[in-house]
Amino acid sequence: MKTYTYTEKKDTRSGFGAGLTELGRTNPDVVALCADLIGSLKMDQFIKENPERFFQVGIAEANMMGIAAGLTIGGKIPFTGTFANFSTGRVYDQIRQSIAYSGKNVKICASHAGLTLGEDGATHQILEDIGLMKMLPGMVVINPCDYNQTKAATIAIADYDGPVYLRFGRPAVPIFTPADQKFEIGKAVQFTEGTDVTIVATGHLVWEALEASKALNEQGISAEVIDIHTIKPLDKKAILDSVAKTGCIVTAEEHNYMGGLGESVARVLAQHQPTPQEFVATQDTFGESGTPAQLMQKYGLDSATIIEKAKAVIKRK
Repeated sequence: MKTYTYTEKKDTRSGFGAGLTELGRTNPDVVALCADLIGSLKMDQFIKENPERFFQVGIAEANMMGIAAGLTIGGKIPFTGTFANFSTGRVYDQIRQSIAYSGKNVKICASHAGLTLGEDGATHQILEDIGLMKMLPGMVVINPCDYNQTKAATIAIADYDGPVYLRFGRPAVPIFTPADQKFEIGKAVQFTEGTDVTIVATGHLVWEALEASKALNEQGISAEVIDIHTIKPLDKKAILDSVAKTGCIVTAEEHNYMGGLGESVARVLAQHQPTPQEFVATQDTFGESGTPAQLMQKYGLDSATIIEKAKAVIKRK
């Protein structure tokens, strides 16, 4: 079994900042907008190199979405930046009406997603954003797993013509994907091969899935781990090919079990290949204040819970 290690941890929001900086050097149509969170979104270097292509909107997120939609009419590729809660819940009407409905080429880039926002608590954490965004017709939803994948995704979405929701986070997490990877929207990445259980994960839960797979293998359980970085459009083939071998599946995400990756996978299975499934996700609850590690453990978003769910779903085969 292939195992994964890391030598460095880094926040995925810094991957976004690095990708945006590279786009600033290579694509003159890329512009950036921010709602008074430049440092948190790691936009500093882009602004330093391209001050005329940056718009500080202030704490006016709805206005930011309207401006971004307007910029696309002139051929620009706007990247908006604020916390995930403010990128979706606060401005859902503006995204629906001004961006999604007319298919505007806006890249909605959302940091501090999920529980791992940490000490700021439930008012700033959002666990419903994937559901909100994937239900919008034509909206692509991407949730990368580490610094390198987030950088690659940021660069890739500039070449995609249409609205995109790119979700990333605050805490430092292991870097375990290659720096030179080619990011393909809608194409899952298989990390390990297995025959007993499929584990599909997204975002910060991909590393936890790999840790779980390693522990399961030591117990004689062969787990296949797949990174679903693109939740919409979903790589149905990767999921169906895997469960055809394993006969059961665990989905893992830093999101409510309602409306997230798990529900998208369940729909595919129900339509094409009914399969036992267990969910690693928050259980229809708001978050609370705490360190990212404390919250992930308390809400069962960790390798220990993935192991538990994997053993439970195997018994259901």
